[in-house]
Amino acid sequence: MTAPHLDPARKHDFVFLIEARDSNPNGDPDSGGMPRIDPVSGQGLITDVAIKRKIRNMVALFNEEQRRPGYDIYVEAGVALNSKHERAYAELGEKASEAEAREWMCRAFYDVRMFGAVMTTGQKGKQAGRVQGPMQLTFSRSIDPITPLEVGITRVTPTKEEDLKDKTTEMGSKHLVPYGLYRGEGHFSAPLAARTGVSSADLEEFWRAFTLMFDHDRASARGEMNLRGLYVFTHDDQYGRAPARTLLDLVRVKGPGDATARSFEDYTVEVDESALPDGVTLTRLVG
Repeated sequence: MTAPHLDPARKHDFVFLIEARDSNPNGDPDSGGMPRIDPVSGQGLITDVAIKRKIRNMVALFNEEQRRPGYDIYVEAGVALNSKHERAYAELGEKASEAEAREWMCRAFYDVRMFGAVMTTGQKGKQAGRVQGPMQLTFSRSIDPITPLEVGITRVTPTKEEDLKDKTTEMGSKHLVPYGLYRGEGHFSAPLAARTGVSSADLEEFWRAFTLMFDHDRASARGEMNLRGLYVFTHDDQYGRAPARTLLDLVRVKGPGDATARSFEDYTVEVDESALPDGVTLTRLVG
């Protein structure tokens, strides 16, 4: 029997908690790479795009040794999107319709099938239309205000050969958050999943990638990024038995209310399972 959270014919809503400790969870290029922050509340932000990037990277990593059909990645670094559209027409024939190309893209590319894509770029006659993805994520927002820090660093190895004689120490900086616990939310639409062809295996791949994404994304600026909670509410039909907000509010996270937190133990996470509506189940994948 398929586990509830793996059933693409059901609606899913979920809450996830991300911990950033002495890390830069999502630098803002418009602010010199500083951690993203809400200037009014002081809360930290992580974009949905940043999380999707990590999931794409994990699916690609899973698929590295044994290339499985249907698990290629559409949005990947160093590869032009138009070349992916051309693959569809090379397979289908030059006279294929845009609708046929769109269906082929959904079958071939995991992230198109799951997240959707705008595939109207490229030369006329070789476009693949638009796909509304069934899996969507929100921005993640820290429970409490954060304190972005800029830390000075030095490098004794110069960039240029001619600088060796000067024995110049090069200066630099890194941005980090001492501690932040970020809450994000996600939604899976079963009717949209039926359009794009999402399978139970696709959902299993998504949850596996989600739970492991930070373990394979370590870097000097992201040394301590951890998934601290993943709570999936599954309805017993494709449209839902209760509003998503009603379910997501059952996960309550309380912290000190200021920027003094320095560990996960400074927070309490409560999930009121007694208030689950009829027809809704909860799966705790993490936490």
